[in-house]
Amino acid sequence: MVSAPSPAPVVLRCGEVRTCLLPASRPLSAEDTARLLGLRLGEPVTLSARPARHAQSPSLLTGVDCALPTADGTKIRAVGTVVSRASVTEGRVVQADAFTGVPLLGPGSRRPWWHYLARPGVVEPLGKLPEPAVAQGLLTACRPDELDLGLIAEGLLTEVLGHPLLDHRPPLPTPCTRLRWVALRPTDGSPAPAVRFTLAGAGHRTVELRLPAEIEPPVIAAFCADLALHDWLLTVLTGLLDEAPPGSAPEEPLRAAAAHLLHLWMPAARPDPRLLPLWEALERTPGFGRQWQSLAQRVRDLLVLYSLPGTGVPGGPRRTSRRPRQHRRRQ
Repeated sequence: MVSAPSPAPVVLRCGEVRTCLLPASRPLSAEDTARLLGLRLGEPVTLSARPARHAQSPSLLTGVDCALPTADGTKIRAVGTVVSRASVTEGRVVQADAFTGVPLLGPGSRRPWWHYLARPGVVEPLGKLPEPAVAQGLLTACRPDELDLGLIAEGLLTEVLGHPLLDHRPPLPTPCTRLRWVALRPTDGSPAPAVRFTLAGAGHRTVELRLPAEIEPPVIAAFCADLALHDWLLTVLTGLLDEAPPGSAPEEPLRAAAAHLLHLWMPAARPDPRLLPLWEALERTPGFGRQWQSLAQRVRDLLVLYSLPGTGVPGGPRRTSRRPRQHRRRQ
């Protein structure tokens, strides 16, 4: 009896994360968060309370049969499934991500769907994968007929945000961000992980990783979701402070940020030991932790400034002066 050939290992891993403030006036409880993320009947939501409250939905599968985006225009068709998940941190920040893995070599023709369902979270090319061209194509805009992981993540986020539990009265206005990522094999033979983080435009970030092929897409996706969360926190504080220079800042948004966001900063709260060097690299360049400490301290300093009398800052207490009463002498 001849055994079936083993499937080709995944070499390119890719995904996209959407991050925004949960549109609710109060943080959701653990019970309500579980209801919000119960996207599949009979499958539980994963809840954790330490070191930060975090909830993750069951994984969903989306079948795809389309072209892969390429930077050089190479045409390559791929068939398989994409994994998507939603998560909520501390009942306040919601994320939706979609990811998959692509092997270097796939079958020469399309197989039945059961073949692809047997490898969830893998998209197989029809033929050989032009790895560098596809990696760069995934980080740039996708055409309508190409694999668009962001579209899958956005659809899941829209579904979660439409839940009747949400009153759509967030405590402060915040942007949404999207982070696209690709992970390739190291090119120089070194197994050491490497990361390149780029601000690619308004709310758009890209991350290029160099990781050994044995690190699975779900592990990398969890790291990138954590990175997206902390980049979003930096983006929110930067925006608030840019719009609120000293002497003319509205006090309420900064108070809301201090009450609802400052305690969420906790990078690598649930780390995979193999990816800890990536956080160390991000602390060196661009210096996530240093920037956060500076922004958070500035928020606190402004709030202290508002509380001082006689500062002339809108929203702060004002010192009133009374003119001495003049008494007229009787003639």
